[in-house]
Amino acid sequence: MGKSVKLSDIAAQVGVSTVTVSKALSGKKGVSEEVRQKIVKLADELGYKTPSELNGTKEKSFNIGVLIHDMYLDNYDSFYLQMYQCLTKRAGSRNCFTLMEVVTERMEALKLLPKLITSGKCDGIVVVGKLDKDYLKIIEEESRIPVVYMDFATDRSDIYSVVSDNFYGSYYLTNYLLENGHRKIAFVGTINANNSIMDRYLGYRKSLLEHGIEVPADYRIDDRRLTGVIEEDLIRIPADHPSAFVCNCDLTASVLIKKLNKMGYSVPDDFSVVGYDNYLAPGVLDIRLTTYAVDMNEMAKRTINTMIRKLMNEHARTGIHVVGGKVIEGESVRNIGSGI
Repeated sequence: MGKSVKLSDIAAQVGVSTVTVSKALSGKKGVSEEVRQKIVKLADELGYKTPSELNGTKEKSFNIGVLIHDMYLDNYDSFYLQMYQCLTKRAGSRNCFTLMEVVTERMEALKLLPKLITSGKCDGIVVVGKLDKDYLKIIEEESRIPVVYMDFATDRSDIYSVVSDNFYGSYYLTNYLLENGHRKIAFVGTINANNSIMDRYLGYRKSLLEHGIEVPADYRIDDRRLTGVIEEDLIRIPADHPSAFVCNCDLTASVLIKKLNKMGYSVPDDFSVVGYDNYLAPGVLDIRLTTYAVDMNEMAKRTINTMIRKLMNEHARTGIHVVGGKVIEGESVRNIGSGI
């Protein structure tokens, strides 16, 4: 009988929400002792069992919710869907389950909590990609369950975030262009759109500053609006043509290359282009892009392991955890002279 008993069954009989039932059975705050005792007693009488008890496993099992904004799921087979797959694989290896919900602009604007939280279906939340700061605060305060950020960070030091090495990844890519003789190098990415793009811009600037190279104002090129997707029309090619472009992501690099092709130029014959992520759907470009590979598996491992430690009430560090990657040489960069 235990296998058929759900949190909603207990909630209906007690007259409370599934969130309250979940908190009561997991020992979390926010439930009066009287209600907690009533819920625990009824759960025992009905034969309710946790997922780990049902599976007969020794390691405790948890349901981990994953939130991704829908603006990251547009245009092509999403980089973030692959991240979700890595999270699911890692969670499964730790006897846990993942549930994904897409966050919309409307949900953020109206401060509507994800159903994963209001239904009490998850024990912890992983937020993949940037969400509105005020919306995140509401999620943390209302859910009262552990939250871990993946592929972005905020200015708060009490939150655990797992990010790729945005700063040095872009630094290494810019150095690679310098090694191939390029000196007039532009950056493509709206730097205030998110922290990842800002960090990649700063890595690019560090490389050029170290080599005494000044950057003209129009060499910082926007690729999106602050809350939007990448737009080709926003990418303006400077009148004083650079010989190379550092793009904040592979998708931006692909949009730039297609724009240059429409203008009659060829990559890498006329311009060199590098991206970031090492992720493009097959067929998007006719050439292999030089890029910086993000180690998604390691990021997923760090994220899930930390979440489980938090759920087990074990010590888990806070702050930003940086996961390194590597430069992948493709066909989008041409050597134009003596390098650094």
